[in-house]
Amino acid sequence: MDVWTIGFTKKTAARFFDLISGSGTKRIVDVRLNNTSQLSGFAKRDDLAFFLSAICGMDYVHAPELAPTPEILADYRKGRIDWPTYERRFLALMAERRVEQTTARDVIADGCLLCSEDKPHHCHRRLVADYLSDRWGGVQVHHLGGD
Repeated sequence: MDVWTIGFTKKTAARFFDLISGSGTKRIVDVRLNNTSQLSGFAKRDDLAFFLSAICGMDYVHAPELAPTPEILADYRKGRIDWPTYERRFLALMAERRVEQTTARDVIADGCLLCSEDKPHHCHRRLVADYLSDRWGGVQVHHLGGD
């Protein structure tokens, strides 16, 4: 199973859609907690679904069960916790939610996990991809445009 990840921050729409359309992914799986913010520009939920269909012929799926809680996200963004603490808390949340059992493999397979962070290193999309890879096995993770 192949899974891609991408963040939209620091990318033009042209760069973002070029990366997506050239990747081999079949759908965007939006793992953001907040996907309707004006700060998201071309990546706002409804706009992104339209652009993906019109430009790439791809589907859009929102998977909020793969997003952090508002509390975990706020604690990290406001500097109340560091990255290792965020990572531990988020991975514990994934285990508590049993996402490896409740998330449909056919949604993730050949899908691209989307969030806002430019690079995957300190981003929950990487944690989701690695978590599912560890639980399911046989998952190849590819990070687009943020290496």
